[in-house]
Amino acid sequence: MALPPPDPQFVLRGTSAAVHALHFSCGGPEPDIPLLFSGSENGFIHVWNLKTHRVDTALDGHGRKSVYWVETMGGKDRLLSQGRDQRICLWDLAEGRTSVTDSVFTEHVGFCRCSLLKVAQGRWLMAMAARSLEEVQILELPSKTSVCTLKPEVGAKLGMPMCLKLWQLNCDSQPVLLAGYEDGSVVLWNVSMGKVLSQLICHQEPVMSLDFDAEKAKGISGSSEKVLSIWSLNEQQNLQVYKTHELVNAGISDITIRADKKILATAGWDHRIRIFGWKKLKPLAVLDYHTATVHCVSFSDHSIPQERLLAAGSKDQRISVWSIYAQT
Repeated sequence: MALPPPDPQFVLRGTSAAVHALHFSCGGPEPDIPLLFSGSENGFIHVWNLKTHRVDTALDGHGRKSVYWVETMGGKDRLLSQGRDQRICLWDLAEGRTSVTDSVFTEHVGFCRCSLLKVAQGRWLMAMAARSLEEVQILELPSKTSVCTLKPEVGAKLGMPMCLKLWQLNCDSQPVLLAGYEDGSVVLWNVSMGKVLSQLICHQEPVMSLDFDAEKAKGISGSSEKVLSIWSLNEQQNLQVYKTHELVNAGISDITIRADKKILATAGWDHRIRIFGWKKLKPLAVLDYHTATVHCVSFSDHSIPQERLLAAGSKDQRISVWSIYAQT
């Protein structure tokens, strides 16, 4: 008989609003304190101390408009945040500072989270949904130089980009972008040439979230339907449907594959977090704690596997933190 799923290791309360974004920063050597950044609907970013389970700092830089993406740039002292005020802010958090040092005005009205990729020491690429509804813009950071704008062909009718994932196989290979669109398509873009390499209809509804495993050349996406779509990328750079997995309840807000590529987590509209084995998409656990939609899931980057955590943020204003399958 299967073991019952565990309770959360601990729960973080105090955001006073729905939680839309999470990002861990736990990989530093001692005495670095492991942190969790959260972005809330009320425009605040909270920096949680994972030793005390309390907020170290609350950042207010998005005019009380919802924050739906947070990511560190090369360490926990530099943070990027994206809000419904159509701004992406770069924060300097070193030595107790809490200042916005730079920002990008996206002019994008949707909920498409940015994607960040380190391409060299001190250099990143950032993909973001652009002002024109169907376009994605690629910027180099920290210079904010525009690398390219990815425009679908006339008549492609993809709709708005809904989710983005920049990746490269290794530091010598060309960066590529996977984008999920409103029409249910996943599109693979060559960033340097600005052209489509492959396109695949994965869902009947808008693609809400996707993640990709570059080593196995395999990805997964979710939508408002009751289906997870798993797809692969062959050596000719063509996307192909690998398999689909039927869900009990419809609606996936977020999907993330753990860094060791052994398990993945989904955030459900049915208030539940689901854990799957990534190799065969075997259902491993259903984490039933939240009382409203789970908006986001994130795995920690602890250097010691046994300390790895999973966090989930919900419309119920709580962040649940779990220790699950840490040994595998």
